[in-house]
Amino acid sequence: MSRTLDIPPLRSLVAVADSGGFQRAATSLHLSQAAVSQHVRRLEAATGRVLVERIGRGSRFTRDGEQLVGYARRLLAVHDEAMRSFGVETEETFAIGSTEHAAAQLLPRLAETLEESLPAGTVHFRIDRGAALRESLLTGRLDLALLLGPADDPRAIAVGDLELTWFCAPGWRRPDGPVPLVAFDSPCQLRSRALETLADHGIPASVGAEANQLAGVHAAVGAGLGVALLATLGQTPAGLDVCHELPSPQPLPLAVWSRRGLDARLARSAATTLRRLLAVPPSSPRLLAQGA
Repeated sequence: MSRTLDIPPLRSLVAVADSGGFQRAATSLHLSQAAVSQHVRRLEAATGRVLVERIGRGSRFTRDGEQLVGYARRLLAVHDEAMRSFGVETEETFAIGSTEHAAAQLLPRLAETLEESLPAGTVHFRIDRGAALRESLLTGRLDLALLLGPADDPRAIAVGDLELTWFCAPGWRRPDGPVPLVAFDSPCQLRSRALETLADHGIPASVGAEANQLAGVHAAVGAGLGVALLATLGQTPAGLDVCHELPSPQPLPLAVWSRRGLDARLARSAATTLRRLLAVPPSSPRLLAQGA
């Protein structure tokens, strides 16, 4: 009986190792979990060895499994190099997540850079809340995510600071009582920074309107329900004015987060591109775009 190690099962095996589990591997490969499990069983049949063993509800590689993962990486590298030498590329989807803040300005340029590094792939975007993006990174549904907050994790690379600006409706004036805020639902870095900034200056404030999406924040501010602290890279949203009556806030750090197992070169390339974009003065025309 002839036994061979086929390429698709080897890719599944490496994905299980890189993503930390069968379900995450299935998500990253756009396969079902059953398909990934079947691939591993095919490799076990070909080698005559147990490669993965169950531990409670989880699993781990056996010594033979860890050895085969090493061989699989080398085999896949040679296979892919051979295919590229004949001009054959395997298309892959590279998923990038971002919160809505400044996405219109940052993501297009970032996509251009990454597509140069992934000539055979396509870039897919997901705009969501920070907590949801972090969960998607853990489960392998995202490759990279642009997140506000400190780079306090080994998977994160700091890229710079986002300047923050107060916005209000045209003609808005600061009331005698607490300043009414329009904010994103908690938890939110911008919401926290707005409240902290006003508290540090002894200015009472209350959240008078909340929204889950940026369009809702814009609408509430435009309706005169309060002021909002936003990151727009120098743009003023349509129908709003910059509010000069409130103290200037400290900027928020921006970081690129990568999923486990991602090629470190791609994360570094994304970080380099974002640093260049953030270093350009806000008035630069190349950062101006419609909406955020």
